[in-house]
Amino acid sequence: MRTTIDLDPDVDARLRALARERGVPLRTVINDSLRAGTRPEISEPLPYKLPSSRLGVRPGIDLNKALRLAGELEDEETLRKLELRK
Repeated sequence: MRTTIDLDPDVDARLRALARERGVPLRTVINDSLRAGTRPEISEPLPYKLPSSRLGVRPGIDLNKALRLAGELEDEETLRKLELRK
């Protein structure tokens, strides 16, 4: 299909240079460039990274026994609330 387009001088010069380098007609370079520019980019999604932070464990608490820890914390909170009612 024939069509007429106006190219900026720098684009024309670059396309013609590419045609000379590759030893192909100018229309081939233009077609290849247009195809490459209209192809949807398929890129790998970036892996999700979850930032981590230190939680700061109270001294003397054994993290290997999570249920005991939860019970101790709950008991401390219950005692604190009871003391506030006095």
